[in-house]
Amino acid sequence: SISMYELSVPVFSRYLGNLMQQLDKGAAYASERRIDESVLPGLRLFPDMFPLSKQVQIACDFAKGASARLAGVEVPKFDDGERTLAELGARCARTREFLASLRAEQFVGSETRTIDITAGGQPVQFVGLAYLSGYALPNFYFHLTTAYNLLRHAGVALGKRDFIGG
Repeated sequence: SISMYELSVPVFSRYLGNLMQQLDKGAAYASERRIDESVLPGLRLFPDMFPLSKQVQIACDFAKGASARLAGVEVPKFDDGERTLAELGARCARTREFLASLRAEQFVGSETRTIDITAGGQPVQFVGLAYLSGYALPNFYFHLTTAYNLLRHAGVALGKRDFIGG
């Protein structure tokens, strides 16, 4: 059987590491083309969508929030003040540091743990496995994919391997 820890922490950490590399490529691209460092974080695919900076922040929030809730520990709070790709990469690194502090034994029994959150301003209750598989991971991947797409749309040379990793 596979543990809730294995389904969450290593997955979140791996893909945040991939995102950090994408952000680094974006920063190099912007530097080479003399694009102000605040431009790419403000990019949107459509006016009513969040910008790149918020996509990265939310991806990190889902990784740390889901992992903390499943481990039964307090969710770390990060300010949403990142304005450059380097600062967004640092947020990913801080999230990965938190993930590295969690241990598999903290997740034992979390598949049936009650998870209470607020979503869309409304209280929502989940059972652990449904929370991870049907809510946290899909949302994490949505924001991760949108961040990738924003960088790719801006012209950063990214491909599927950059998203999936090695």
